[in-house]
Amino acid sequence: MLLKELSEARGVSGNEEKVREIIREHIKPYVNEISVDSMGNLIALKKGDGSLPIKVMLAAHMDEIGLMITHIDEKGYLYFRPVGGIDERILPGKRVLVGDKAIPGVIGLKPIHLLKEEERTQIVPAERLAIDIGAGDKGSAEKVVNIGDYATFDVAFQELGSRRVKGKAFDDRAGCAVLAELVKEQYPFDLYAVFTVQEEVGLRGAKVAAYAIEPDVAFSIEGTVADDLPKEKDVSPTTRLGHGPAITLMDRSFVAFHPLVRLLVEAAEAEGIPYQFKQPLVGGTDSGAIHLTKKGVPSATVAVPCRYIHSPVSILSLDDFENTIRLMKAALKRLRPEHLKIE
Repeated sequence: MLLKELSEARGVSGNEEKVREIIREHIKPYVNEISVDSMGNLIALKKGDGSLPIKVMLAAHMDEIGLMITHIDEKGYLYFRPVGGIDERILPGKRVLVGDKAIPGVIGLKPIHLLKEEERTQIVPAERLAIDIGAGDKGSAEKVVNIGDYATFDVAFQELGSRRVKGKAFDDRAGCAVLAELVKEQYPFDLYAVFTVQEEVGLRGAKVAAYAIEPDVAFSIEGTVADDLPKEKDVSPTTRLGHGPAITLMDRSFVAFHPLVRLLVEAAEAEGIPYQFKQPLVGGTDSGAIHLTKKGVPSATVAVPCRYIHSPVSILSLDDFENTIRLMKAALKRLRPEHLKIE
C-alpha cells in the first residue's frame, strides 16, 4: 500500500530524498517525463491529447514536520529545534529516529515524581528538552549523530477499525498518495504532477515549481485538520472524518478561485461523492504560493481530513482518502476553459 510506505518514510523539510525516490519509482510507468529541480521538487509531466491546450499543476508536499539536532552535550544528550509547526505539549516521552542511520531515541523529561507543584501545569519548551539515545557521553553520541541531523517520530502505519488507519505524516503523504493515483489517468491537457518540498517551513518548493511551470490552473492536494472530537461548546469542526474530501473556500494563505470551487462541487454531486467545506481561515497550503506566481494562477485546494496532524501520529478514513481520488479525477475530466475565468 503506497500510503503505508509513504507514511513510514522519513522526510523532514529539506530532507525529502527518501520520499522522493519512493514516489519516483511508483509513478515512473505512468508519466512521460520526470525531473527534479534545484530545490528538490519532483516534477512529473503527463502529456495530454492536445484537445485542451492548457497546463494544469497538481501539488502535494513531500515534507513532514520533525526536529533538527542543534547541540550534543557532554553527557551525550541531543538538543534540538522543531522544523515546522509542532505543538510542544506533545514532545515529552515521544520515540524518535535520528539521522540517516535511524538511531532510536526518546525525548526526555524530568519524571513526574520530581516535579514541583507549579511545574506540573507548565508546558516545557523545546529548548529545555533533549533526546536520549542511550549514549554515555558526547564522544559516543557523536559517533552516530551529527549536528544538523534530522529526527522523525517513530510511528508505524496500522489499520484500525471502521476503515480507518493511523500513521505518521499524513500531512501530506496522504496528498502524495492521492496524486500518485491521479497520474494513472489520461487527460485532455498537459498535467504537471509536482511533489513539493519545504511546504511546512514556508511553501518554498511550490513557489519555485510554479514559477518554472507557469500553469494555467492549479490544485493543491493536502491532509488537513479534522478536529471532530467532543467539545464543551457546540461548534463546527474544521472537518469531520468520514464526511468526504474537504474543499477549501479560504485559509490563511489564499482565497480559493470560485469557478474551481464550483467545478469541484458540481463534480462531487454529479458522481455522488460526499464532500465537505473546510472551515475558513485555518492553516495554509501550497496554493498560497502558487496562486501568486507571475500574473496569478487560479487555484483550489482539496484535502483528506486527518485527526491530530502536526503531531507524531494521525488518523484518517480510507473512505475519505479514496473519495478524494474520485473527486479529483471527476473534476479534472470536467475542467474547461470557462473554469479559468474570473466570475
